[in-house]
This record gives sequence, C-alpha cells and structure tokens, in this order.
Amino acid sequence: MSLNIQYGAGLCGPPTWRNYDSSPMLRLQRTPLLNLLPLARNGAPYPKTVVFGDVVKGLPVAAGTADLAYCSHTLEHLSLADCRAALRETWRCLKPGGVFRAVLPDIRVICREYLATAGNSPDAALMFMRNTCLGLEETPKGLKRLRMMFSRDAHLWMWDYPAMAAELAAAGFVAIRPANFGDSAHQDFNAVESAPRWENALGFEATKPSA
Repeated sequence: MSLNIQYGAGLCGPPTWRNYDSSPMLRLQRTPLLNLLPLARNGAPYPKTVVFGDVVKGLPVAAGTADLAYCSHTLEHLSLADCRAALRETWRCLKPGGVFRAVLPDIRVICREYLATAGNSPDAALMFMRNTCLGLEETPKGLKRLRMMFSRDAHLWMWDYPAMAAELAAAGFVAIRPANFGDSAHQDFNAVESAPRWENALGFEATKPSA
C-alpha cells in the first residue's frame, strides 16, 4: 500500500492520505480542557484525519518511505529559510522516484493584475497588498490579537515559477515542471486537489531522483 503525505492540510483530510498541519488552532482543539475555550470552539473543526505535524521541524515520517507528497497554499506562509527547510524535509520523506506536487499563489499573476490597473485606479496598491497578504490593514488588538496568535493567514514569502524551480533543484529534486489542476499521471493526487485553489495559481510537480 502506498504512503501519501500532505502537509498544511487544513480542513482537507482524505483518509487515503496521511494529513499533517502545524496550526496552533489544531493543537488547541486537540488539547483536553483547552478545547472547551470559546476560541477553540469557534474555530472550524479539523477533521480527525488531520494530525499535528510541522514540516519545518520534521514530520513523523521515516526517511524514504513516502510515494507522494502534496501541499496546497502552504509554502507562501513560510519564511524563505523555513520554505527551504520544508523542501528538504519533503525530499527526505519521499522514496527514490517519489513525486512532490504543490500549488501556491503566483506573484507574477498578482503583479500583472496590479500593473493593469495601477495607471488609473487609486485602489490598485490597496488591492495588491490584500492579494499578496503581505501587510496588515490594522494593528490587531484584544480578541483579534489573540486570534492572530492562533492563525497563520499571513504570507511571509511569495514565489513565481522560476524562483520555485530553482529552490526545488537546490533541494535535490529533478523532473521539475509547471503543473495545472488535475494534470498529474498519479491519480492519488485527485483526492487532495481542489480546482478553485489552482485558479491563477503557481503549480508544480517534481521528483526525487531514483536510486
């Protein structure tokens, strides 16, 4: 039986995959007594098929055992150094010949949208910042500040395909290619992919070299 791993799973936890997420909200919801707090009860409940796992610090997956790895809109929430650590950890988990597939925002698409409206719209810069999730519209206070501590909505580093392909190669991946929704030869990815998350986004597929 194949081992397929997904990290940054969020609320997507197909039972045929081993699904990990490092959200503080997940830990809060899984901790007895703390899970009774309003903050935990008001958060969207994580499926039981999603367990805690931090790809930056290391997933509880034996080296060279995963057939497939996937993440959706996760890498942009990591700093540059942490993203590089995540790519190395993904490579470690995969078997020789294992395939890594991911989708994330494409900063080139966002920049094109900004440039198309920047000449005549006073809202262009505002929309650029909102679309990149790189800024704060207001300083969080009180309950909002507490919620922010249990959220990882902010984007810390944005990517286009050439930059991501270079990082994948540096991590040891080969056969790196741009990817579109549903175009993988590995049908197991259908269980974790969602068409809306691939719209105007940066997708890629890469392979760990065979031994």
